[in-house]
Amino acid sequence: IGKQIEAMVLPLEFLQQSKASDFLNPEEYEAWKVRNLKVLEAGLLLHPLVPLEKNDSAAGRLCQVLKGASERPTEIGKNSESMQALRSTVMPLACRSLDGYPTDTCHWADGLPLNLMLYQILLEACFDGNDKCALIEELNEVLNLLKKSWLMLGINQMLHNLCFSWVLFNRFIATGQVESSLLFASENQLAEVAKNAKAIKDPLYANILKSSLSSMLGWTEKRLLAYHDTFQADTIDLMQNTVALGISAAKILVEDISSQYHRRRREGVDVSRNRVEAYIRSSIRTAFAQ
Repeated sequence: IGKQIEAMVLPLEFLQQSKASDFLNPEEYEAWKVRNLKVLEAGLLLHPLVPLEKNDSAAGRLCQVLKGASERPTEIGKNSESMQALRSTVMPLACRSLDGYPTDTCHWADGLPLNLMLYQILLEACFDGNDKCALIEELNEVLNLLKKSWLMLGINQMLHNLCFSWVLFNRFIATGQVESSLLFASENQLAEVAKNAKAIKDPLYANILKSSLSSMLGWTEKRLLAYHDTFQADTIDLMQNTVALGISAAKILVEDISSQYHRRRREGVDVSRNRVEAYIRSSIRTAFAQ
């Protein structure tokens, strides 16, 4: 197409460059078309980077165009009237900027939480298709390629680390919680998140960080508060990685996000020690109660 990726609205370009004859049947084309239209709706209307005015006329026109395009089984051709109508409503919305000045960067996929959801899907390419528990050998090469999407998606290094940690953690859960290396890799990414967590200013990103870490911490504590029942001699490595992940999540939540911690810091609060002691006491009580 001859454009920088950040200067394009990819779903719009896909719709313009493809035609029904490229697909096996009309139903497949319609399903593909609707998916792209839904991405446009999500990025420009539901989760835009730049908030929409209450009665934004461009947003209203796009709603009408999207509704008509999704309801009528017609092809959105390269130079068709429907494509011209779609482009004329999409581009003004995509080219808005936070400071109000014109920009060459299109904002169609960098609003929360759409950008993080899209990036997590891209990160799935890091896993081996033949072994769902394994990362591919070309991991560094793939991550470098994914980095090219950061500007388009509004991703930075800290968000990458958080997303990758979450994807690794979810893959560990989804594959039966047996591959401890996934948990180890997830904790390593959290260690990188911790380096920049104090610098978070955006409350939306802070809430996403808090939500993700709280989920991780909740999962680890269910297993560690009664670890005598959860782990056996042959799963000691898994226990070590679970403890490391839980402590990393707890430290970021308490030391980097919690305002109470900074008020109590002079009292010598040791998050790691407190968590480990809580796990030991709880597990011993549970064991004796049985």
